[in-house]
Amino acid sequence: MTQTTDAAAAVQQPAPGRSRRKVHRAWFVAAVTFVTIIGAAAFRSVPGLLIDPLHQEFGWSRGTIGAAVSVNLALYGLTAPFAAALMDRFGIRRVVAVALTVIALGSGLTVWMDSAWQLLLCWGLLVGLGSGSMALAFAATVTNRWFTTRRGLVSGILTAASASGQLIFLPVLSWIVEHHDWRPAAVTVALAALAVVPFVWLLLHDHPADLGQKPYGAEEFVPKPAPVRGAARRTLGVLFSAARTGPFWLLAGTFAICGASTNGLVQTHFVPAAHDHGMPITAAASLLAVIGVFDVVGTVASGWFTDRFEARRLLAVYYALRGVSLLFLPLLLAPAVHPPMIFFIVFYGLDWVATVPPTLALCREHYGEDSAIVFGWVLASHQVGAALIAFLGGLARDAFGSYDVVWYASGALCAAAALMALVIRRRPAPAAAALA
Repeated sequence: MTQTTDAAAAVQQPAPGRSRRKVHRAWFVAAVTFVTIIGAAAFRSVPGLLIDPLHQEFGWSRGTIGAAVSVNLALYGLTAPFAAALMDRFGIRRVVAVALTVIALGSGLTVWMDSAWQLLLCWGLLVGLGSGSMALAFAATVTNRWFTTRRGLVSGILTAASASGQLIFLPVLSWIVEHHDWRPAAVTVALAALAVVPFVWLLLHDHPADLGQKPYGAEEFVPKPAPVRGAARRTLGVLFSAARTGPFWLLAGTFAICGASTNGLVQTHFVPAAHDHGMPITAAASLLAVIGVFDVVGTVASGWFTDRFEARRLLAVYYALRGVSLLFLPLLLAPAVHPPMIFFIVFYGLDWVATVPPTLALCREHYGEDSAIVFGWVLASHQVGAALIAFLGGLARDAFGSYDVVWYASGALCAAAALMALVIRRRPAPAAAALA
């Protein structure tokens, strides 16, 4: 009897070294962050779909509508450098929950607008501020707090969430706009943002120490730091310091052209431009969504290249190829989707944010410990460039009756960015090491 009892006990007790390993809470936080970014990506899918419907219903010029989009894009970038400071001061959960609520409020209020200034207020100011608080700083803060190892993998996955969200929402929202008007699409964006708020509030913990855990991969417990009260001042100080150096202006200039030729131009004006040539909105939006798929592939590949080749030469190649592709785009737009257009979409998707890894590498090379903040300001220039071309693209369409001049001008700008990238001087290796 004793032997039987001992045997039963042996079965109930797990063998040494074979105990079940629990999944670290950091992966749940990363999963919630991924879902949050996907839910918030709905707002990035809408601007290009609204230009024609708003123009037809209210008679607003495309320049006026583009101005609201440009305010949105500019605030997205200008808010980003301060987002991390807000999270350090008030916590990730509070900042993200408020940001999602502001996005939902701004998108939802557009349903009742009847004046252009209301579009500027709702879609430009409110959605711009909310989305800016959830820019790259959100993913970077989560990664830095919850992970000690696998940071590259996690940051890559979270960056891909935005492209995944675009892939999910663009076809859905374009179908809604085409079959049910633009207002249900705006409401869908608001509901998507609000739906994520409970998950953020309940599951997105600010720091592993809140749960008595160590960051993933850490050997020692990391206490939760006290709220930081001088981060915004440091953010501005780093800007003033970097602005006195040549590489900063070259990086900011190239990245401004990057934003102008992607978010500001293609993401905002590709759908209405294709519609001008007789292509259905759903087909054009689906092509734009496919860009999001190859965007992920191109970013991962670019990171691999950046580890092996000189960053400034990679940037020059990326911008040159992008410029050439834009010069051919006016010839490819047609009522139906043909193989050359598919080739352009795949090629352009691979190049969409391939510029990010080498730009980050150059920031690290020249600015060391301050590189993350410097990149935040370089990202701000990216969005300012996007905002400018979103506005000017609408004006050009109003003035010339087509977008052709915009595509050609953007191709020329990309050629200029390629030359600017080559002008960035290499930092001597010992000095770079000392700063790193």
